Amino acid sequence: MTYYTGAIMAVPTANRQKYLDHCNEAWPIMKSHGATRMIETWGVDIPKGKVTDFYGAVNAKDDESIVFSWIIWPDKATSDTAWEKMMSDPAMASMSEMPFDGSRMIYGGFEPVYERGTLADAGYYQGFILAVPEKNRQAYADMADEGWQMFEKLGATGMTENWGDYVPHGKQTDFYRATKAEDGEMPLFSWVTWPDRATCDAAAKQMEADMADYDMSQMPFDGMRMTWGGFEPLFDSKEKAAAA
Repeated sequence: MTYYTGAIMAVPTANRQKYLDHCNEAWPIMKSHGATRMIETWGVDIPKGKVTDFYGAVNAKDDESIVFSWIIWPDKATSDTAWEKMMSDPAMASMSEMPFDGSRMIYGGFEPVYERGTLADAGYYQGFILAVPEKNRQAYADMADEGWQMFEKLGATGMTENWGDYVPHGKQTDFYRATKAEDGEMPLFSWVTWPDRATCDAAAKQMEADMADYDMSQMPFDGMRMTWGGFEPLFDSKEKAAAA
């Protein structure tokens, strides 16, 4: 089963090109250890939230932008082995200095609980993180299916919901704190793909109108603690391979 390493970080906006250079340097190492693809997206529509948001998730500063990224592995075993070996890989040690504060990066391993459509090759990505009671895993997947039927009609090209499998606790930040997860809850790392931002924005307005009377208490998680934002593609290893 496909397995994802999901990460969110705050990168100085002025370091966008340096971050892209960092991705180009990191991808060959990831690939050599079995990764099949790496996608990095740059935040362009990141709203401030009342309870949670992407800025708070990584303690972002005013001059920083949010990056939402994932590495695709063929399975969990490959991912686990790769990260263990990379810790002693000389290529990792010889990489240039990271152009962001890695101590505020949040990351984890996630397994798909629901997937539909095309999950990459998009002009625009809508990223989500949230916490769901572990007992509600199937109920959440059922709700995701209902959501996808709505998204698809409004122009979305794909959707994936990924359940936390290996989600470490961090010293400064982590997915648990980012989603204000309670005991018995698991963080999710998810995204919806769109052809472009205009289609996504129009769909959001339509859904807001359609769901004006929706009973939020019916959801199998606390929607007030869900974080979302809009991201444009920054780096895709598939495009790098195609250009080679």
